[in-house]
Amino acid sequence: MAEKIILDSDPGHDDAVAILLAVGSPEIDLLGVTTVGGNQSLDKVTYNARAVLEEAGATSIPVHAGCDRPILRPMENAASIHGQTGLDGVDLPKPTRPLDEGHAVNWLIDTIMSNDPKTITLVPTGPLTNIAMAVRMEPRIVDRVKRVVLMGGAVHDGNWSPCAEFNVKIDPEAAKIVFNEPWDVTMVGLDVTHKALCTPEVQKRIENTGGELGVFVSHLMDFFRKSYQDNQDFVDPPVHDPCTVAYIIDPQVLTTRRCTVDVQCGEGPALGMTVADLRGPEDPTCHTQVGLGLDFDRFWDLIADAIQNIADGKGQH
Repeated sequence: MAEKIILDSDPGHDDAVAILLAVGSPEIDLLGVTTVGGNQSLDKVTYNARAVLEEAGATSIPVHAGCDRPILRPMENAASIHGQTGLDGVDLPKPTRPLDEGHAVNWLIDTIMSNDPKTITLVPTGPLTNIAMAVRMEPRIVDRVKRVVLMGGAVHDGNWSPCAEFNVKIDPEAAKIVFNEPWDVTMVGLDVTHKALCTPEVQKRIENTGGELGVFVSHLMDFFRKSYQDNQDFVDPPVHDPCTVAYIIDPQVLTTRRCTVDVQCGEGPALGMTVADLRGPEDPTCHTQVGLGLDFDRFWDLIADAIQNIADGKGQH
């Protein structure tokens, strides 16, 4: 059976690819997309989520807007990477489906509580504000969620600071809440996602086999590549967020290790650092695990297949 997921995101070029991977993979049942301020303002990323679903022909999938800022801290965004719209580089289609009513946090809680226990996986690919707020509003969701597979954090080097990744750094208090709840958490951090590079060969394959959608993704990657060359000294852009969905489809995509993870919330240079304790033997009972490696070819095969499925009319509608 397809795994039910809720994608909590801030689209974002790589979030857009994560949405397409979920829509185009028969192993995934995308129940809905919730949005959070992050890569751009809440209004912009919410529009982007709806536009990407429109481009994919997946207009039956609901989109609910969530928190527009971190729990305690001023809002930061990643316009330097994603541009003024959050999805610069393409002309986005105008969404035909109205934005769904109801706050994302309320919808998350209602959806989790109304489904059977341990049947829904949460896939946050932006700041963890919505997920943390949902936990605080309704603690019973922790026991009902199957698992949390999130893009965020890093065992080693950061990107928004020397030791902190963007999603965690801009709302570290939310991240601390999510990591410290006793549910199953997989951290898909920069140690994995910086290996998920969209090389010219990968991009050409998607463009050649994915029809108009493949060209759409290719144009997104053109902008994303230039942003990473200008701002983070990458030759090819790392496509972070779909690594989460890929792991759900095929666990062999990632190499993982169970260990405790905590988040630094004190002011100073370590703010937002995800501290993973890799000392000693692996504890199989630990509720948190971190991704350490990526099967590059396996990962891109999944994305290329999903985009081709959508182009062939086989995606989720």
